[in-house]
This record gives sequence, structure tokens and C-alpha cells, in this order.
Amino acid sequence: MAAVALGSLLTASHVLAADKKEIAVSIPAADHGWTAGVVYHAQMAAKEINAAFPGLHVTVKTSPSASDQVSAIEDLSGSGKIDALVILPYSSEELTEPVKAIKEKGTFITVVDRGLTDPSIQGLYVAGDNIAVGRNTAKYMIDKLSGKGDIVVLRGIPTVIDDERIKGFQDAIKDTGIKVLDMQYAHWNSDEAFKLMQDYLAKYPHIDAVWANDDDMLLGVLEAVKESGRKDIKLALGGNGMKDIVKKVIDGDAVTPVETPYPPSMIKTAIYLTAAQFVGQAPVRGAVKLDAPLITQANAKEYYFPDSPF
Repeated sequence: MAAVALGSLLTASHVLAADKKEIAVSIPAADHGWTAGVVYHAQMAAKEINAAFPGLHVTVKTSPSASDQVSAIEDLSGSGKIDALVILPYSSEELTEPVKAIKEKGTFITVVDRGLTDPSIQGLYVAGDNIAVGRNTAKYMIDKLSGKGDIVVLRGIPTVIDDERIKGFQDAIKDTGIKVLDMQYAHWNSDEAFKLMQDYLAKYPHIDAVWANDDDMLLGVLEAVKESGRKDIKLALGGNGMKDIVKKVIDGDAVTPVETPYPPSMIKTAIYLTAAQFVGQAPVRGAVKLDAPLITQANAKEYYFPDSPF
């Protein structure tokens, strides 16, 4: 139903301006690469929709913390009627009740990526498939290592997102000869990942492969490996679809030959689907999960957006 509505939106020629609908978009500020991508794609969606549909108006607000995001959506709601709220919560727990209060005023709620603790609040949910990010990366690694090898893993932060990626990866390598030597948090931060990878390199004289479950961390890993001069590491893989990593895939990089997407552009998909709620002539309800197909040299150009900050 969501796909049909989106198609209707994209082919619609006009919408009546007499009853302009207000769509508010609330997202975290650009505190690392992925969220910078979210901000970029949200602003692009707002610009495109505001230009194409005179009966809609999209406003994007960014917040550097959960408490600031609570204040931002309360300000948006208090300044006038919001017909729809598209929110990527900074924190699920802190944003659930404030979003619920806005829903009770009659606002349509679209939640992106980080779910609220009460899913009944949302009319629409859009997210990537974190389990597939881990699973598909693991399957490639198993194949390239011929089913055996010693690896190290870098986790993000303690969240459902990270847990799901790790679960997908661990389930895939179960009953294989892949041995995880170490697995620690680097908080989706390149500098922390650089230091952690240095520790791994000092601790383990032989490492066949590395999985950093986020591309910001992968950049730190690659720099640490480069500085070490180690030649035993056959693969260093990440996830999320950062343009710098996708470019490596395009160029046929031997150590990072594939990638798995968790695109920040999902915010744009969510905004367009929310707009379709008003102009697509069909209600939009339910959950949309974006797949995480392996990005290879054959299809990498489809995932490469050089103008994006991520």
C-alpha cells in the first residue's frame, strides 16, 4: 500500500493549495557521518516537495540531544497545527511520550529508524534491515575466507540497532570455522575505532578479517591497519553505505571489496511516503523495511552519491 501511495505521489500533477498541509520533520543534528546524511536528504526532500506541491509545506528541525528534540517538537506543535510529524528519535525512551502527546492532537506520525517504545503511536514506520546488514556481511566474509579464519569485531553503541547487526552476523557465522577473537564497542566513532583497532593489532599477531559494523568506524580501522603495515588482514568490512566506502568498492579495493547499505536517505523515503498520505489518494499505514543487499563493484554506482556528506 505504501509503495502504491508513493507512486501516486510521484505522478500527481497538482494539489489544491486552499488547505495547505504542514509536515514537520524532527531529526538529530549531524553529529557523525550517517546523521549528516540524514540531514542532507531531509533538507533535499523538503526542498523538492515544497517546490512540487503547493498544498504541502515541509519544515525540517535538527536537535543535538534528546531533550532538545523534545523541546523542538513541542515548539513545532505549539506554533500551530501539524498535520504530520516525521521523526527520527534521538532516544526512543525520551521521545515516546512527547510524540504520543502530539499524536493525540490528531497529527499523523511517521517514525524512522529508531523506534519508539510504544509502536502503536506510529501510523508509518520506515527503517533499514539491521539484521540483514550483519548477515549479508558475514556471508560474504565466510565465502572469501573459505569458511574459516580469525576475526575481530567493532560494535557501535548499546542500542537495538547494534544488537540486531551483531545478531545477524553471529547467527550467520555459527557452525562455521570463523572465530571471533575480540568484540568491543567503539561507539560508531572513527577515532575510537582507530584506537581499538590499534589495541587489537597489538594483542593479536594474526587477524584474517575485521568487521566494523559502521563505516565511520571502518575509516578508523583502515587507518590503523595502514599505519601498522600489517599484511595478514585480508578483509576489512563496514556497513551503512558511506560514499567513501562505496567509492572503494567501485575502484575494486582488495581489502574492502563490498559494502552493505543502511542508507540515511531512508528519511527522504519516509517524508515522501508521509506526503503521499495527503496527496496520494490512498492512506499510508504500516511498516517499510529497506533491504540491505550486498553492494559490489557491479552495482556500486547505484549507491554512490558524491554530493552527499555521507
